[in-house]
Amino acid sequence: MMTEDYLKIKAQGVFAAGGIVQTASGTFDPIKGQMADDGQIRHSDHASIFYQIPADGNGKAITFLAGYGQSKNGWMSTPDGRDGFSNLFLKKGYGVYLADQPRRGAAGQSSVPVEISAKPDDLNWFTQFRMGLWPKFMSNSQFPQDEQSIDQFFRQMTPDTGKIDFQVITQALVASLEKSGPSVMMTHSQGGVPGWMIGAASDNVTGIIAIEPGSFFFPENEVPAKIDTKYPMPVQGVGVPMATFNKLIQKPIVVYYGDNIPDEPSEVPAWDFWRGVKQQAHQFADVVNAHGGDATIVYLPDEDIHGNDHFMFQDLNNAVIADHMAAWLVSHKL
Repeated sequence: MMTEDYLKIKAQGVFAAGGIVQTASGTFDPIKGQMADDGQIRHSDHASIFYQIPADGNGKAITFLAGYGQSKNGWMSTPDGRDGFSNLFLKKGYGVYLADQPRRGAAGQSSVPVEISAKPDDLNWFTQFRMGLWPKFMSNSQFPQDEQSIDQFFRQMTPDTGKIDFQVITQALVASLEKSGPSVMMTHSQGGVPGWMIGAASDNVTGIIAIEPGSFFFPENEVPAKIDTKYPMPVQGVGVPMATFNKLIQKPIVVYYGDNIPDEPSEVPAWDFWRGVKQQAHQFADVVNAHGGDATIVYLPDEDIHGNDHFMFQDLNNAVIADHMAAWLVSHKL
């Protein structure tokens, strides 16, 4: 029986974008087949895009780029089976384009080899993502904490099948945007750096929503001093040519951070890292706005939205956060 809460999809599909074709020397012999390397070709380093367009949409689109160890699946649902961001924004009228970056997920065909580790490390990410200190969650956590949901969350992780190359990711996503047309970029975590690059490289990017990026672009002569934390690596901005920076800041930018980011140095290195990142985020916004751009930093507790971790788009209140982002989109006519 159909309920009132359903989606009517006008179009959906999958396509590959960008990438290269490797060609071995010689002439391929179809009789020898796999026994022969001469003349073989390999299509690799593309992005894989799943898209859906709502029947009664607003004519606008969002392209989603996942963070480290994640694929497009993380945008589609939540560990406890609620609507993910792709459905939530479809219901708001947006076409959604969910990207697997080159060398990951459904875009796993790589031009370079890599050894995939099988080392157990799930619980490190539990700390890094500010979910808590295993096995205890943060006292105000909005993450679904039943055993099945935790199992589903950890099973989202997926390996890279080749070295992460931001230039390769950028080229593939720029090609994707040439197919999709104008779109807001929504990035998460490690997806933030190629998100800045894609925003600077493509006129089809109309705005950027960055969820907890770990690094930011600055003009080459305005990179702030590195921020040392108790994490093994300092928080360090990336210097880019002024022309590149100016292209990026032609698009409105909003950056979201969840809860439980310490204001003072923390004994937990992974959490202290986020203290430094949040500090640099404000430096980024100050520089963008000083150069005539439009950058906003949203710290959810300041908006009276509490208990969110690094995966705010999967938390129990993800619909509240989607509403907040949608309000920003509408205010910028996106």
